[in-house]
Amino acid sequence: MKISKSLFLIIFISFLSGAQSNQKKIDSLKSFISANPKDSLKVKAYSDLCWYYRGLDTDSAFFYGNKALNLSKKIKSKDGEAQAYNDLGILYYDASNFKKSINFYRKTKVYREEVNDSMGRASIYNKLGIAYQRIFMMDSAIFFGTESLKIYEAKKHIKYAAIIKNNIANIYQDLKQYKKALNSHFEVAETYKSIGDSLGLTFSYTNIGNAYLYLKDSTKAIEFYKKGIVIAKNNEFRSELGTLYNNIGSVYKGKQLFADAIKAYNESYKIRRDINDNYGIASAIINLGGLHLDTGDIELAGAELKKGLSLAKKISAKELELTAYGSLLSYFAFNKNTDSVLVYQKLYNSVQDSIFSTRITKEVADVQEQYQTEKKEKEILSQRAEIAEKELKINKKNTQLFGLGLVAVLLSILGYLVYSQQKLKNRQLQKEAELKEAIARIETQNKLQEQRLRISRDLHDNIGAQLTFVISSIENLQYGFKIKNEKLTNKLKGIGDFTRETIYELRDTIWAMNKSEISIEDLEVRISNFMEKANEYSRDVNFNFKVDDSISKKTVFSSVKGMNIYRIIQEAINNALKYSDAKRINVEMTSFENKMKVEIQDDGSGFNIKKVEQGNGLNNMQKRAKEIDAIFNINSQVGKGTFISLVT
Repeated sequence: MKISKSLFLIIFISFLSGAQSNQKKIDSLKSFISANPKDSLKVKAYSDLCWYYRGLDTDSAFFYGNKALNLSKKIKSKDGEAQAYNDLGILYYDASNFKKSINFYRKTKVYREEVNDSMGRASIYNKLGIAYQRIFMMDSAIFFGTESLKIYEAKKHIKYAAIIKNNIANIYQDLKQYKKALNSHFEVAETYKSIGDSLGLTFSYTNIGNAYLYLKDSTKAIEFYKKGIVIAKNNEFRSELGTLYNNIGSVYKGKQLFADAIKAYNESYKIRRDINDNYGIASAIINLGGLHLDTGDIELAGAELKKGLSLAKKISAKELELTAYGSLLSYFAFNKNTDSVLVYQKLYNSVQDSIFSTRITKEVADVQEQYQTEKKEKEILSQRAEIAEKELKINKKNTQLFGLGLVAVLLSILGYLVYSQQKLKNRQLQKEAELKEAIARIETQNKLQEQRLRISRDLHDNIGAQLTFVISSIENLQYGFKIKNEKLTNKLKGIGDFTRETIYELRDTIWAMNKSEISIEDLEVRISNFMEKANEYSRDVNFNFKVDDSISKKTVFSSVKGMNIYRIIQEAINNALKYSDAKRINVEMTSFENKMKVEIQDDGSGFNIKKVEQGNGLNNMQKRAKEIDAIFNINSQVGKGTFISLVT
């Protein structure tokens, strides 16, 4: 019986907690779109809706993914188009439509290569490798996996490189090179331990167990499967838990512990059905069918094997098809149905030939050999460069000695010529130095921009996802354990609210980092969104925001200045909500002596400026204003509210 392997593409957060948090984001995005923003902002909003609907409603996810794609084509946004293809590719992968997923991934790949986005290329190569592995096109799988590995190793991304090495090890396992796969999996497991990656370590334990099982060491296999199950349960890694139960069920079956095997397979089936994993569902059904065949429940076995085969064919899972055909041969032989035995024997042979053809094995070996050869060639080129540099220095010294001798003999004749030549050479060197300096400045600016984009992407993909996971875990604690301790409930709610605020702050920071300059329209949209969110949590307060027509729509700020203006407004509103019991908060932006003036006014309780001790809020606003050379004033009287002005 073949065993499912871990693939690193998508990590699921539990549906219940995700649905609660994602629905709020969906409602906010729909509200934003209804305000009819610029098309470029609509594209991003549609893309976000596609992502958030992914775990809630697949049809809606596809709907907004296609809207993002169509609008990107209309406004000729290549970046938006590439992102839409990527999002749709992930949706088709989730639905186990791997061929269509590959088609969309390839369209994203073209754009990533055109703009030379190295990290984007590494990501899409990895996705392509995993998708090709699912349909058992191992030559393509190892090619794209190796290309992705080259980039991550060059960038020194230890975690991502470990993920790719794990996928390549799984390909060796598919090709029955089990010892080679096992050694690679142990290497990857040590990497995950060193960086404290629990999910990665769970995947490694699964794969180590698989390799031991193929090497016929079932005791070691069970040992590592159980290690993986403990980590997966403690961290609620549901997708990997389904895989582990499936695998350990196969081991129990091999030991003829049929009751334990059925229990494990049913656990796997329930988890995979809940997360809508069609590949995993097909695997569990086929495994149950084979197990019922072994225990003599022939009719139930036949029904499950046919059901599993149908789903495996639908998602083009050749490996599962092969397993189902093998079990159905025994089923028809038991029923003495000779004609069906012959038909399914031919089908079994056909699938087996397509999987283990000599061409695939040879091409996989060729690609891996090419990767090793390229590494050796780079080392040889490096050595040659060092030798050439030494020879150049020697030649330069010889030339200098020869020149000195020649000058000594012909000084009276060539003095003027040497002087003129040296003067010309100095001018050329000066020009070259200026050119190199200009090129260095441009390269530095480009590297800084690339670094900003990479940091913002990492913040969004890694820290944003981790904060979302924290929120989901807290909500799981509240709903899963039905906590009735009010003090503990309030504490958990406070942590969750703080984490959400951190996510909002993180998004604001990413928004500023992604822009070299911020337009007045961008600032308006950001302030409007913040006041809408504030209004959702403070229904008793009436918010008003107005931008005077005297402010030019072409006004732009540096990213630092725009972010500081936004933060000052944000801090002022937050202070009014927290401390003043205001019923009305007004924000107005006007033109003042060829500058922009921002006024924030509330009708709250106010305070005595001379007596109040300035906290972090007032200090932060004053520091931000000073940083952008703006004039900052605050006036407040007890019982008469607070008025803040900023001129910049």
